[in-house]
Amino acid sequence: MSGFEALSKPLKPRSEVAVHTIHPTLEEKPRSKYSVPDWFNHNYAISYDAERSRNVSHQVRQDGRRLTNETYNESWWNKHDNDVRISDRLDEIDKWRKTLEYTIQDIDREIQAIQTAKEQCERYLESMRRPLDVALENHVTRDGRKAIDNVDDEPERELKKEVYVIDGVKRQLHQQVQTAFDQIARLTEAKQQLIRDLQDKHTAFAICEENLQLNEFSPNISYKPDPCRPIKGQITPEEWMAFSKYNKDRAEKEMYESTRLRESIFHTMGQSAADLESQSKASEYALRKRLHELERSLNELEWQKKQTQEEILSNENDIDRLEKAIRDKEPLIKLAMTRQENRHSRPGMDLVRDEVSYGLCDEIQQLKAEKRALEDQLKQAKHAWNILQQNLHRIEDEIAVKSNSIMLEKRALETRRRLNTEITPMTEVDRTRQLMNMDSSGIRPVLQSIY
Repeated sequence: MSGFEALSKPLKPRSEVAVHTIHPTLEEKPRSKYSVPDWFNHNYAISYDAERSRNVSHQVRQDGRRLTNETYNESWWNKHDNDVRISDRLDEIDKWRKTLEYTIQDIDREIQAIQTAKEQCERYLESMRRPLDVALENHVTRDGRKAIDNVDDEPERELKKEVYVIDGVKRQLHQQVQTAFDQIARLTEAKQQLIRDLQDKHTAFAICEENLQLNEFSPNISYKPDPCRPIKGQITPEEWMAFSKYNKDRAEKEMYESTRLRESIFHTMGQSAADLESQSKASEYALRKRLHELERSLNELEWQKKQTQEEILSNENDIDRLEKAIRDKEPLIKLAMTRQENRHSRPGMDLVRDEVSYGLCDEIQQLKAEKRALEDQLKQAKHAWNILQQNLHRIEDEIAVKSNSIMLEKRALETRRRLNTEITPMTEVDRTRQLMNMDSSGIRPVLQSIY
């Protein structure tokens, strides 16, 4: 036991200590009494405890002052660091705000540009009616051809190709218009996403700016229940930056695609104009070439008709000769058969199969073969005569068909010439009106924008 513990131990009253008196007969009043050493020890313990408690109190006061200074400094620096962090966050948000604002301005200009290109494409699509009417009227005219002349010839193919080219141009233009419409929708969607992001940035900037202005003396501060709790929807700074970067990159990608689409629209319109002009000339050339071929074919048919009639007369003479040759073979066959049959009546050993029998049999077989050959040749001659007659009728019918076709081809060319005729402006006013009409159709400004 240490001295401090011994001194600080409470003293027992004297009544609790065995007392050995010299005079047991002396009566004393019972009360608590201490010994002198206990009295001294008690006083020493009080002094020691007082000094010790003062030392402890002094140490506690020093620790309190040190802790007060440390916590004050730490709080001040924590607040300063967070003020710097908030300020840096404000700078970062403001940078992204400006970036998003510039991107929105760029996307607004691109939306206006693609909208203008789309309207030009729609006007050019509307101007496709006239060449389509020309091609269809030529088709209707040439549908009057009859029989074999109603053929898929070069003019037909060129006219169909012209219709296909026009239809293809219309489909391409319609596709470009639809693609432009979809691109405008995507640009608008990207713009709306940028606007929502920018609005969130404005709200976040205002909150951060308000937090930066708050201090420990602000009237609107208070304790909050568990402010460090995890909030649903919280993201990391990397995710925050990635989201804004994604919106910006998406908008830039859509603007790039829109620029390429505008170039494609202008290229399509310019290429379509060149293709239509080239195909129109090819169709007219094919019609003129076909008319020349029909006239040459008509002359050929007239000559063929004459030659066929002469061949029919020659064929009829040959048929008569073949029929006479067949009739001449019948008596010879009968003669050989009769001789052979009569020799079968020879009696006994005279019924010999001699050279005569072989000769007669060979003659009969030869005559039959010659007759069959003549009959086959007669059939072929009659068949050729029938074919010649059919061809003659076909030639005569074909002459009528060719004459009708020539008339229709001339009418088609005349119709095409009439439809392709443009009135040449004679005055400046007429030229101005023509240019205004071209402007309304959308061709002239488009070509100027391309070339």
